[in-house]
Amino acid sequence: MKKFIALLALVLVSASTMMYAQSDAAARRAERKAQRDAERAKLRAEEQVQDMASYQEAIQALKNKQFVLEANQVVFKNGMTAFVTPNTNFVLMNGNRATVQTAFNTSYPGPNGIGGVTVDGNSADVKMNIDKKGNVFCSFNVQGIGISAQVFINMSSGSNNASVTVSPNFNNNNLTLNGNIIPLNQSNIFKGRSW
Repeated sequence: MKKFIALLALVLVSASTMMYAQSDAAARRAERKAQRDAERAKLRAEEQVQDMASYQEAIQALKNKQFVLEANQVVFKNGMTAFVTPNTNFVLMNGNRATVQTAFNTSYPGPNGIGGVTVDGNSADVKMNIDKKGNVFCSFNVQGIGISAQVFINMSSGSNNASVTVSPNFNNNNLTLNGNIIPLNQSNIFKGRSW
């Protein structure tokens, strides 16, 4: 009987120790998870503050007509996309002058010398609208020797991420560039030879 009681006591002590260890491990996991969640929430809040500051800068740059959309993706009229370098693929407005440049990593240098096309022109009919949600819509015409097109900019609320569609007036070879709108004085672009 003594052996049975000793065995029963040993089983009970072992079971209580295992339950304590499991509850302690569960508490540590819960604590680590809460800590990770708090860190993620802090990072998200910091990111939102930075995005909002970029958004406000982009709106001011659009109003001042001193901006650059540095594109990191180009969407062609057939829906195909290409990822590109932002400093050589951009839409620029500096007062009443506008530039649209594309450059792809190919062996063919293109008319601008860096694998694509650069066209300059005068901008006109600049219109800007901000809806209730804070989405920005801007449009203008560009007229020059190598370009005659309408440019449409859509920037979503709370970020400087934007999409620019260049719609030529003499054909339907629309081109869409996706990237970030930044003030002209903060841009890091390289302009090739223009028409």
